[in-house]
Amino acid sequence: MDVTVTPCVTENTLKYENYREDFERTRNITWLISGIVEFIISLVGLAGNAVVLWLLAFRMQRNAFSVYILNLAGADFVCLSTHMVSSILRLMEYNGLNSNRVFQVNFIMFVFSYIASLSFLSAISTERCLSVIKPIWYHCHRPKHMSSVMCALLWALALLLIILNVGFCNFWFGYPNRYLCGLTIYSIITWPFLSFGLLFGSSLVLLIRLLCGSWKIKLTRLYVTIGLTVLVFLLCGLPWGIKHIPLFWRSLLYDRDIIIVSEVLDLLTCVNSCANPIIYFFVGSYRQQRREQRKSLKVVLQRALQDVPEEGGSQGSPPQETLEMSGNTHVT
Repeated sequence: MDVTVTPCVTENTLKYENYREDFERTRNITWLISGIVEFIISLVGLAGNAVVLWLLAFRMQRNAFSVYILNLAGADFVCLSTHMVSSILRLMEYNGLNSNRVFQVNFIMFVFSYIASLSFLSAISTERCLSVIKPIWYHCHRPKHMSSVMCALLWALALLLIILNVGFCNFWFGYPNRYLCGLTIYSIITWPFLSFGLLFGSSLVLLIRLLCGSWKIKLTRLYVTIGLTVLVFLLCGLPWGIKHIPLFWRSLLYDRDIIIVSEVLDLLTCVNSCANPIIYFFVGSYRQQRREQRKSLKVVLQRALQDVPEEGGSQGSPPQETLEMSGNTHVT
């Protein structure tokens, strides 16, 4: 019995094959380009954050805000490490189950570092806001080790969310608990948006206090550092959270345009983590006098965290007491 193939079926088959070929070609080109760019940005960012970690951990006396900056640099370092691994795997064109497992673990670590970095940035902005709104409480009654305790709690919270998600949502073993899995996913989605709410609200209050009438406060390098860091996150880091946090449980995207957008947003998060050390050293070295051009990176970073207005346009290195931004809030 002869079986005839209708032209409609043949045409649909050809369209599907052409679509798949176009999809594979677009995906491979996108992964190649993004992998190369991501590798370069990650390499620069890792070096910058490593310098910040080394200076704040071993070369400078830590205080309230430098503790947050130290932990933010650690989260950015982890984030950039995941970008580095992802770019290497893509450039090496890994395939198979083991590769998928590596990608899954790498993605989990990325989400962990993303939640942690957003939390630290929100804590920095919120505490700076409190120091402006309640200066007497902040300088006289603020707990001495508040920064260290907050950072430890934020690390623990981010880690807990990831562990619960892996345990309840069945990445590799057992059967998923749908209710608990949904609850943890909801928590992972909700926490970044709550953190963003704190970040936006506290940043808005600081901006109003800097610009408005009788409430106006003097601009310091610390305000500039925090403001630029928040701005870069809003432009480069936040879009990934809006787009991908709801898609946390999906491992593959099949639409060609979505893949391109996804790669662009991944690159933006890489730029966000890479930009923070650049911001610190740019703010710290801005408007230096010629005799100060060869100041050490330690002094440049100290200037970026300076919380005292520069009097009379003097751009010299601030004395050590001006670098201790919170008086009695030193952290050992």
